[in-house]
Amino acid sequence: MNIGQAAAASGVSAKMIRYYEQTGLIPHAARTASRYRDYSESDLHTLRFVRRARDLGFSVAEIGELLGLWRDQTRRSAEVKQIARDHITVLESKIRDLQEMAATLGVLVDACHGDSRPDCPILQSLEADPAGDEQVTVRARRGAV
Repeated sequence: MNIGQAAAASGVSAKMIRYYEQTGLIPHAARTASRYRDYSESDLHTLRFVRRARDLGFSVAEIGELLGLWRDQTRRSAEVKQIARDHITVLESKIRDLQEMAATLGVLVDACHGDSRPDCPILQSLEADPAGDEQVTVRARRGAV
């Protein structure tokens, strides 16, 4: 099947398939006599594996490691588990960061009058010096902005 068909069947865009081939994440597809890519069922299986790993937020490098382990029948499941545990740690850190951002933005939204006046703690916070961001947020909590 051609790249468009492979993209539709795997859920990975043609652009990403080309990228994954170019970076060596997946092997280059076989070529027809007219030089078109020709994907097999095995290629689709690999592309679906990559798509599911991306859906879980694994990086391209991590997916490369997972693909290597997936193909290695002598692998130790402990290696796979460690990659997944490390990824969970990264995800949990991102979740905490997002929660902090949402909380800070929530404080700023609550402090914004949202009326016809030009004063806006949200914009003041965005323009603040990075060292002064906390001051704007603290003032916003007090309603002083």
